[in-house]
Amino acid sequence: MAKFKVIVSDSEDGTSKTVELEDARAAPLIGKKIGDVIDGAILGLSGFKVQITGGSDKDGFPMRPNVHGGVRRSVVLSGGVGFNPQKKGERRRKKVRGNVITDEIVQINVKIVEKLKGKRAES
Repeated sequence: MAKFKVIVSDSEDGTSKTVELEDARAAPLIGKKIGDVIDGAILGLSGFKVQITGGSDKDGFPMRPNVHGGVRRSVVLSGGVGFNPQKKGERRRKKVRGNVITDEIVQINVKIVEKLKGKRAES
């Protein structure tokens, strides 16, 4: 079944925290897309809203927000996630993963977008 390592970033204090999810706890994330805002209770952070910002699959290929679906594709890139051009105007065909979380994803990056008042993170 699905097993995810979720990296939760807090931009206010510049820290990050790792949460591991397996099986039933990981199921609510399958089918979500990059940019979706979800409840932090799924990750054990009640009182928080988090936004999915990216991730990578079991072979290290990064998720890219403008590649639709959950499959790995070979696309021509001129910059951004998955390709860092060395020369001006350089383009290359690179393999990247789509923007939908599937069971082949192993790492998911999220950021905290909303903290409800009076709540603290559970450790």
